[in-house]
Amino acid sequence: MPLTRPLKIVAASAALLTAYGAGAATMAISRPTGDDEHRTSVLDQAEHRIASQAAHPVPLARLQQAAVEGMLSALDDRWSAYYAPADFTRFEQVLSGSYSGVGLWVRRGADGLLHVLTVEPHSPARAAGVRPGDVVVSVGGQPVAARSVADVVSHLRGNVGSTVAVGLLRHGHPVSVVMRRAAVTDDDVRASMITRGIERLRIAAFTRGVGRWVRHRVAAAQRQHLDGIVLDLRGDPGGLLDEAVETASAFLDGGPVVSYQQRGSAARVLDALGHGDTTTPLVVLVDGGTASAAEIVAAALQDRGRAVLLGSRTFGKGSVQAPSQLSDGSALELTVGRYLTPGGRSLDGVGVDPDVAVPPGTSTSAVEQRAIEVLSGLTADAGSSGRG
Repeated sequence: MPLTRPLKIVAASAALLTAYGAGAATMAISRPTGDDEHRTSVLDQAEHRIASQAAHPVPLARLQQAAVEGMLSALDDRWSAYYAPADFTRFEQVLSGSYSGVGLWVRRGADGLLHVLTVEPHSPARAAGVRPGDVVVSVGGQPVAARSVADVVSHLRGNVGSTVAVGLLRHGHPVSVVMRRAAVTDDDVRASMITRGIERLRIAAFTRGVGRWVRHRVAAAQRQHLDGIVLDLRGDPGGLLDEAVETASAFLDGGPVVSYQQRGSAARVLDALGHGDTTTPLVVLVDGGTASAAEIVAAALQDRGRAVLLGSRTFGKGSVQAPSQLSDGSALELTVGRYLTPGGRSLDGVGVDPDVAVPPGTSTSAVEQRAIEVLSGLTADAGSSGRG
């Protein structure tokens, strides 16, 4: 796939003109040759010139990667990304719930900084003392400011036993850690009892199998006639769309969960699977770290009148990304559309406002106590009124 980056050609031309104006010596501009005419595009020609004439040779694969990254930069879309073959393999492993790395979820914030969102339990990052809220400033000695999130996390991942140095800022103070990569198994779903009659279902990310797990837990809770369920989506950065739809299905009896529209296509509506628990009182915990697939679940349950959302406004990532593999095993992940909630709301850049606001930073015990109070109100109201 011979490609290169047009922006580099512009930058190189500008540099030549600047040097000439300053009195530096330069060669005459090379014109298209007969060999160039047989190449199908300017990109092919540029790749050939660089590969054959540049003083510092660059491997063809690196030129092609730079070309793809340059084209992605023209999209001005922070969610679109390029994955080298090995990086895409690790990306798929993450979505499966296990990978080798340091155990960090990171996200580029509105301030442009790369924030640590969560740290996996029993991970190298946890052992090294990395904390949620830390700002990543370098990985492997290279600054992260101008790099995509996909590029940064691909360098956090790696072979078991290899090491990586990470530079952090913590409350404005620099912190440096060196971590030895290990096999990380994401503990993405957990169940615990808040009280004897209220179960908390924690979802850390929507990796493969999460939706099925939630549906089984909710069905068991329904058989036990629990007083309520707390679905904890705080700090959940999202994941797979079909897992989000299946999770929402646990609480809905059919009907829409989300819709999205791709360029040149009619809107596609994704419906709940049906036969979900529509009676057990439900509170969903959200915060500024609740994003993407997690926001889809929260917004669907809110729009459908199935749950009370408690917490603070969610992140506001309402765009659809779709990965597609290229011939060499690398992949592009492109933004291909925007989500709409069942009520027709777009979440992109807006997020979801909770029904019951709780200030960010409130302790988990205080949040859970507030959830218990809300569930008690829902239980007390059940059956006391109706519409005909």
